[in-house]
Amino acid sequence: MGTDVAASDDPYLLTADGIKEPPRGWAASLRYLGPGLIVSASIVGSGELIATTALGAEAGFALLWMVILSTGVKVALQAELARWTISTGKPGLTGYNAVPPRFGRIGWISLLWIAMALSKLLQLGGIVGGVAVSLSLLIPVGADPLSPTSLAAWTLIVVAGSIALLYSNRYGLIERGAFLLVAVFSAVTVVIAFGLPFTPFSYSGADVAGGLALTIPAGALGAAVAMFGITGVGADEITFYTYWCVEKGYARWAGPPDGSDEWVRRARGWIRVMYKDVFLSWVIYTFSTLAFFVMGAAVLHPQGLVLEGNEMITTLSRMYTDTIGEWANVLFLLGAVAVLGSTLWASVPSWSRMYTNLFATLGVLDWQDSVARQRWLRALTVIQPVLWGMAYLFVSSPVVMVQIGGVATGIFLPAVVIATWYLRRTEVDPRLHGSAAFNVLLVVSSAAITLLGAYTILNVFGVGAG
Repeated sequence: MGTDVAASDDPYLLTADGIKEPPRGWAASLRYLGPGLIVSASIVGSGELIATTALGAEAGFALLWMVILSTGVKVALQAELARWTISTGKPGLTGYNAVPPRFGRIGWISLLWIAMALSKLLQLGGIVGGVAVSLSLLIPVGADPLSPTSLAAWTLIVVAGSIALLYSNRYGLIERGAFLLVAVFSAVTVVIAFGLPFTPFSYSGADVAGGLALTIPAGALGAAVAMFGITGVGADEITFYTYWCVEKGYARWAGPPDGSDEWVRRARGWIRVMYKDVFLSWVIYTFSTLAFFVMGAAVLHPQGLVLEGNEMITTLSRMYTDTIGEWANVLFLLGAVAVLGSTLWASVPSWSRMYTNLFATLGVLDWQDSVARQRWLRALTVIQPVLWGMAYLFVSSPVVMVQIGGVATGIFLPAVVIATWYLRRTEVDPRLHGSAAFNVLLVVSSAAITLLGAYTILNVFGVGAG
């Protein structure tokens, strides 16, 4: 979206002149993919590089099954909520707020979302910290790379740089460049993970088989819960994916939901494009997740290395320096900046949209007023990175900060399940519902998310197994 959006170009305004015929097949659809790439850029940094590697370092291969489950089980829910968005043109928080009961202007799920968003201040502060630590290790300000002075200086630079780049309306360029760096870094990581059997940190088929047993080692529950909440699409990514589906044009191209057979045909076509977009992003972050977990389990776990405090990045770099030599440290740090930076830069515009949508729900602005909406987006583009940087400087423990956000995301996921099923029943034309196979997958996905969410809540409040 541009700095000022004319009503005729506003993707949240569904008009007849915005209709476009959907493409058929993968080749014709490629140019219309993109929302999932933003999601992938967001996911790979916080979830894969930090939470998943931390879990591998702590538990070894024992929780490999949880990694696979966490990336695959939420995809159907993501696609179902996006189906509602394409058929209505509405973004996620608008739908959440429609779910009863409501308290005045705000619904109960919106209240839960606010609580999750507050915890995300810590998670995204952890991402800012990870970027600052990586840059400080590359170019320290002062003698000690991890000194308060150096970290504070780089935190300020990261915050200011994020604001400048995003506020200047160059997000498209940033997203494409960041995604390219993430793709390259993740590809290298996958190659190293599969090449580990030829190094002193080799792993065997027995290690992998043991990791597929449905067990959780003693003491690893907290890390496992955080990992489930944050790897793959979390509650926040499922939500902001709806905004990017609208802004890509899927809903606008389907046209106003007039219930006609032509509208149903077009909506089905754009939903099929969305399926391809979701599938592509799932492939990207699943392979990245598995690679980071295997590296943590094979390299860090045998050495008893745990990701803690500002030394997190130094410890993570051991995955590379211990396998391919000290010369890889600089490359790793550059890659860490790219991966964590892509998460930060994807999160700023995504969370700006969700907060603006919340304020519109509260009556602070009119969501359909594109000028007011852009004004709020610009303001939040400045405010959020500042708050995240302050959170990091106050807590100074990126791993813990990211894991707190992951637990909160896991707790909020059951509310997303409830909202998705409510909106499917009340606002989605039955003719747009998925196939029988998809519906089975949606039921399984919803049940797994709800059960683990309930388990998470019980353990957070000290009930159930430790």
